[in-house]
Amino acid sequence: MNDAENTPTVPSTASQPLEDRVNNRSQRPSSAAFKAFMASNWAPSAQELPARDAVAEHAATRRRVMSDQFKGERLVVPAGPLKVRSNDSDYRFRPHSGFAHLTGLGLDHEPDAVLVFEPVEEGKGDDGGSHHATLFFRPLAGRDTEQFYADSRSGEFWIGARPTLVEFKARLGLATAHFDELEMAITKNVGAPEIGGISIRLVRKVDENIDALVDTARYNTAKDPENLDMGVLDALDEKLSEALSELRLLKDAWEIEQMKIAVAATVEGFTEVVKSLPRALTHQRGERVVEGAFFARAREEGNELGYDTIAAAGNNATVLHWNRNTGKINAGELLLLDAGVEADSLYTADVTRTLPANGTFTEIQRKVYDAVLDAADAGFAAARPGVKFREIHTAATTVLAERLAEWGLLPVSVEEAISPEGQQHRRWMPHGTSHHLGLDVHDCAQAKRELYLDGVLADGMVFTIEPGLYFKKEDLGIPQEYRGIGIRIEDDILMTADGPVNLSAALPRKADDVESWMAGIYQEADGHIS
Repeated sequence: MNDAENTPTVPSTASQPLEDRVNNRSQRPSSAAFKAFMASNWAPSAQELPARDAVAEHAATRRRVMSDQFKGERLVVPAGPLKVRSNDSDYRFRPHSGFAHLTGLGLDHEPDAVLVFEPVEEGKGDDGGSHHATLFFRPLAGRDTEQFYADSRSGEFWIGARPTLVEFKARLGLATAHFDELEMAITKNVGAPEIGGISIRLVRKVDENIDALVDTARYNTAKDPENLDMGVLDALDEKLSEALSELRLLKDAWEIEQMKIAVAATVEGFTEVVKSLPRALTHQRGERVVEGAFFARAREEGNELGYDTIAAAGNNATVLHWNRNTGKINAGELLLLDAGVEADSLYTADVTRTLPANGTFTEIQRKVYDAVLDAADAGFAAARPGVKFREIHTAATTVLAERLAEWGLLPVSVEEAISPEGQQHRRWMPHGTSHHLGLDVHDCAQAKRELYLDGVLADGMVFTIEPGLYFKKEDLGIPQEYRGIGIRIEDDILMTADGPVNLSAALPRKADDVESWMAGIYQEADGHIS
């Protein structure tokens, strides 16, 4: 008998599209009987509509501001697509911050969604504005469809339920439409305003497919496509991104509450880190132990980390963006922990504390620590309504320059160092002292200089104050006793009409208080550091 004649035939993949082969691992049946069985006997979806989200009214106000600024123009704000991490595994989805701000949506509900502002007669739009805004996205297919069980990226069987068009409309007070209608919504009547067309502004580099769709529409409707000046169109788009960034400079009441939630969870994360230090000191990659302790709290209390945690011990603390976190933590060293929890709303904290790994500062560590604390306090004292944002940095770095001069480290006078022509003190404090904070850890980054660095502090701004000193082991310009010490103290500040409020004040800042706080955690946990 010929065994080959009795061997089941395996379908060839020679004609199977490459993009489809990723699903081969699922060994999904394709018989009509299976499809019919999968479509039957499912409980109906919930019929009761959800209540209006607390953020909905605030998001509507933000959209009205944008409508007033871009009358007569179509605005396109994508959420962005899923991003592949490895083969058929995606990163957790996070929408573009401008999209999240204008819709109020966080978490991972709406990959590929797009918010479109359609211009209408002035005063006839949403809330008396000049646009009707519509959220376009792909609602979950019904359970009687093949996508339900066959699509591992969007099928409910694989990823769970997603809100429907009517549910999002109820939650957000925002018109919704199926993604299939998006292309027409973006491209219809595009053209130069002088010939009756509608000009588009797009938040670019968020979704390549939307970029291509808008560019094609502009090209196809141009009077002289071959000489179309893309630089002019890019400038239109950049103005929209700039406006979205500047819109976030002042936080509303809902945003401020979200910032407080993120900071509170971050404080809990720092406590968990201190609890983990006894084990971290015995581990070859103690920094990873610390990183993991904070990450666990971030996932328990919020959505995610606001940014990659910096858990830097010893000389690693002098590397400003050290987030490899592969180092050992030795007793007697300092641990610089820069970490923030991102709340479910996507607002993030950004806090840094520098902790003695064994619970006690050495004399030289304390001296440097106190200098950084004095600089932070000077920045806080300078932060008042009506003061320019840049003055925080000036106040903090002046204190640092004075201390460096006292210690004999500055090669010139304090006056020369802090002058624009000098800046020698910046060898040990190379970064800025403050940045805005919110949906992005470095929020409002596309705002104009005159509204950011040269802007005036105002009620509703949230920003950091974070001076530091970083003395690298390799720095032969300083005495040996300073080398390998990196210290940063960072707090999240809310500006009010009455002055600044330290949102992260629950974490101790003074050296004595840090030591007492750490000792209390160990005593409560019946632990110890050696």
